[in-house]
Amino acid sequence: MLRTTVGSVEERDEEQEDEGDEELRDGGVPFYVNRGGLPVDEETWERMWRHVARIYPNGYTVGKSIRAATDLPKIPIPSVPTYQPTTLVPQRLEAIQKYIRELQYNHTGTQFFEIKKSRPLTALMDIAKEMTREALPIKCLEAVILGIYLTNCLPSVERFPLSFKSQFSGNHFYHIVLGVHSGGRYGALGMSRREDLMFKPLEHRTLVDLVQDFEGAYRGYWHTLRKVKIGQYISHDPHSVEQIEWKHSVLDVDRLSKEELRKELERHTRDMRLKIGKPTPPSPTKDRRNSIGSPLRGPGSPIRRISHVERRHSGEKKALEQKTSEDMNVYQIRV
Repeated sequence: MLRTTVGSVEERDEEQEDEGDEELRDGGVPFYVNRGGLPVDEETWERMWRHVARIYPNGYTVGKSIRAATDLPKIPIPSVPTYQPTTLVPQRLEAIQKYIRELQYNHTGTQFFEIKKSRPLTALMDIAKEMTREALPIKCLEAVILGIYLTNCLPSVERFPLSFKSQFSGNHFYHIVLGVHSGGRYGALGMSRREDLMFKPLEHRTLVDLVQDFEGAYRGYWHTLRKVKIGQYISHDPHSVEQIEWKHSVLDVDRLSKEELRKELERHTRDMRLKIGKPTPPSPTKDRRNSIGSPLRGPGSPIRRISHVERRHSGEKKALEQKTSEDMNVYQIRV
């Protein structure tokens, strides 16, 4: 699906923001998403090479030489990290980030894995498993899903989405990482073209310190940070049918003073702590899964109702909205 340029800039910004991709434009032009799954079908494959020819200098010549080559080196497949029982959490997170980095950033202009934020967590974890099998280059949103999957086995590590909107030379850019919290310290996992816009060691005392670290990195690239969006803690249950809460707090950085921003981030920290004490809905038992069957079998299939999600916009409470998701209706739970 080509992200079109029809409509106002604001409408395109919001669409891109909802999808969570790293930039409004990749390489100066809209990018494609592979919606046909893997292996890539012929139409998507040819479209990708045509796109490469358009977005890169000498792209056609380079692409033709690569496709005609018969002696291309075999690309090593990174191994999913394993640990000794005595390995500390910071070292485990570093190993996970090393694995994500070894997959490499996707510069093709075609995102290989389709990530729909409205999908339940169990569906997104299936996509993460596929990422480990295929070992293809990824973008930032894919890295967040992969980071969640690889940290599910670390119950002492809380995870939350942390996304940014920045501005440079009149254009808006979007990026997302996976915030992590453990042992009273904050850090981040992720993927970016820029080394200091992805991994952050588990060394920051507060969420304020973590956000300021990213803001400083943006300043180093002459970007002005406009907006920060922070989600809630994510369940460690890989079979959970909950949706990830991506935007519990939406902070307009350019409209808030430093003190106001600090208070908002501290408030969000308290909100996340409160969620830890709330029990998460259990995954369906085997008997219940068998009784439910596939939602695709007929009109009598049960319809899942999505829980209310409360989002705070720069300190102001928004009205509760009930969300429904097509993915919740058509997705069959698999274990």
